[in-house]
Amino acid sequence: MNTKKLFDLSGRVAIVTGGSTGLGLQMAIGLAEMGANLVLCARKIERCEKAAAELEELGAKTVALACDVKNPANVQAVVDAAAAKFGRIDILINNAGTSWGAPVEEMKLEHWNKVIETNLTGTFLFAQAVGKVMVPARRGKIINISSVAGIHGAPPQFQAIGYHASKGGVISFTKDLACKWGVHNIQVNAVAPGWFPTDMSAVVIERNKEYFLSRIPLGRFGSDDDLKGAAVFLSSDASNYVTGQILAVDGGQTA
Repeated sequence: MNTKKLFDLSGRVAIVTGGSTGLGLQMAIGLAEMGANLVLCARKIERCEKAAAELEELGAKTVALACDVKNPANVQAVVDAAAAKFGRIDILINNAGTSWGAPVEEMKLEHWNKVIETNLTGTFLFAQAVGKVMVPARRGKIINISSVAGIHGAPPQFQAIGYHASKGGVISFTKDLACKWGVHNIQVNAVAPGWFPTDMSAVVIERNKEYFLSRIPLGRFGSDDDLKGAAVFLSSDASNYVTGQILAVDGGQTA
């Protein structure tokens, strides 16, 4: 197959959770630029509608929905709406996430649970629901957004153990689901971003800018374009023989 065709996403349908802002929107834009149609979902419908309008200017057909990824009924409603609108679901990007900062000895169970349920259980719920569409179709791409925080620990000044645990769980979930669903021709991979300035990370980055940069070989933070290529590759036929892998997009931080 021609290499350009391998990366072409024309007519493909992608669900991006947490796709209204930040890294989710960046990846959605990348997919739209390659011809995909997008279903965006997040807790705030107004942000989703604004992002959807931006994608439609790129030629994509879109659906914007409110969704709490911790809620199984919300998740199923998004999957049902995507299937009803487009008649297919080719790609799922599990991007919705949250964090909570507190010392381990002071972390409240409710805050731990919120992070785990959003980042890990939400990933499971969406993969399960979308899998019921992809398995009979015998094709699909699932991209789970982990983090370099799921690969290694952090010094004591960075207290977010629930986030680290949840992202490590996403990595293990990705590997096992890839083994389970390979027989159905479904590729399951994860992306582990490093430090990208977003609404969730901006304050931490600003407070620790020089420390972080000293540990990133490329000497900079992620840009508004740096996740597009990874998302397109793992969504496209170019990655048909790639599954169960963790792609770090971190400027060399984990090296």
